Formats: sequence, structure tokens, C-alpha cells
Amino acid sequence: MSADHPALALRVEPLAPEFAAAAAALAAQLGLPGAESAAEFAVQVGPEGVQLVELGPGAPGPIRVDFVAGAAAHRRLYGGGAGQMIAKAVGLQPGVRPRVLDATAGLGGDAFVLAQLGCAMTLLERQPVVAALLADGLVRAAADPEVGAIAARMRLIRGNAIEAMAAWADEPPQVIYLDPMFPHRDKSALVKKEMRLFRPLVGDDDDAPALLAAALPLASHRVVVKRPRKAPAIAGPAPSFVLEGKSSRYDIYARKSLKPKAG
Repeated sequence: MSADHPALALRVEPLAPEFAAAAAALAAQLGLPGAESAAEFAVQVGPEGVQLVELGPGAPGPIRVDFVAGAAAHRRLYGGGAGQMIAKAVGLQPGVRPRVLDATAGLGGDAFVLAQLGCAMTLLERQPVVAALLADGLVRAAADPEVGAIAARMRLIRGNAIEAMAAWADEPPQVIYLDPMFPHRDKSALVKKEMRLFRPLVGDDDDAPALLAAALPLASHRVVVKRPRKAPAIAGPAPSFVLEGKSSRYDIYARKSLKPKAG
């Protein structure tokens, strides 16, 4: 996702006086003005955490990262477990729970699914507002008795994924997962609330080929790229194999097999 705030008006505001200090601290962290500034979008701090909202008439409601309730809870309880296509793409099998780097973490939905299934997850997010939403969601999840153990398997790094992968000094991830923002041309794709809010904020991932090029030499076992089902593969080497679903697919670039640890 785009590393900087694009040319749109953003502000940070508290939803009640008791959140003024936290909002001021977040505004300073993000380099954004406070509630007195005119804006098209607001990052709001309130009783349910940090949220992003479009301002003005006809705007959709806010979005926040919530791993405890809502869609995340439904997917956690009824999503299909290790039978999900993302689990197969990443290489989950009996005795195999790879270390995964999600280099385009966004709101963390896919990373949470993999963490729930037992993977140790590192999340990279370069868009500062998105990273703030994700960090807030992880803090709240960590405090929840039902999902705290899942959140403990998720580590967030804020910064440019291409630069971070090029300078990686830790143990290499076994799997790198990429889900770059695709430049949808079908206007119906913008109906979804998250897309309506995110498109002006983060734009498209025009550097997806560079993301793939940085991921391939770092991953010890495979790189997995999520794409719209009919979209072309990212420019670069051809994937080793493809898993295709109804609306999306996974292009897998295999380096070596994931196998259970001996003993």
C-alpha cells in the first residue's frame, strides 16, 4: 500500500473529551492535524478503539480492525479451518505450520486466519493510518480471553515492505504472503465499504512486481500471491502452480517442500 498520505484531507479527532490525549498522541505519530482542521476523512479515537471514517453526507460508516467480533469472529468459528484455500496455498498440512511474513498486511484479516490456524505471523504494513488501525486491533485482541492467544502469534512491523525484505536480518520466513491492492476497473468493486474508504487513502500497489522480486529470494520455501481470479499474474517469473477459487486465486512460487519437523 502507498507509503504516504495521498493528497486528501485527513484529521485525527476524539469522539469524547476523555479520548483527547490519545487522539493528540496519534495525530503527532501520524503527522496529521487535529479535529479543528477541515477534512474529507477522519481517524477517530473512541470507546471502541481507533477507526477511519469518511466525512460528509452519504458517507459509509467507520471501519476499524476487530479480531474479536463481527466478520473475524464468524470466520474464526465457521470459516473452514485448515480446509480454507488460503491455508492450502500457504502450505498448511498435518504437522506443518510455517512461519509466514504477510508483507501487505492491510487490516490483517488473512494474517489472523493463519495465526488462528497456528502460524507464527509477521505483518508488514507501510500505510501509516492502516498500520495504526491494525496496531489498535491487535492491542484489543491481545486483551481478549478468547483471541488473545491468536493475537500473540501476530507481530506488526510498520514500514516499507520492499525495503524491509531487502534488509531482513531475522530468520527468513518460510512463506511470504502478498495480497497487493489490485486496480479494479469495475465500479461495483468500490461498493464495499472498506474499498470506498481505502482507495482514496492508499491507492493501488503499482510496485507489485518489486514486492514479488523482493520476496522471492527471502522466502525459504514459497511465496504466495493472492490475485483476483481473472487478473494477470504479477510481472516476473511464472508461478509454480495456482489454486483457483470463485472470485480469487493464489499464485504459488515454490522453492522447496514444507515438511513436518522430524520427531
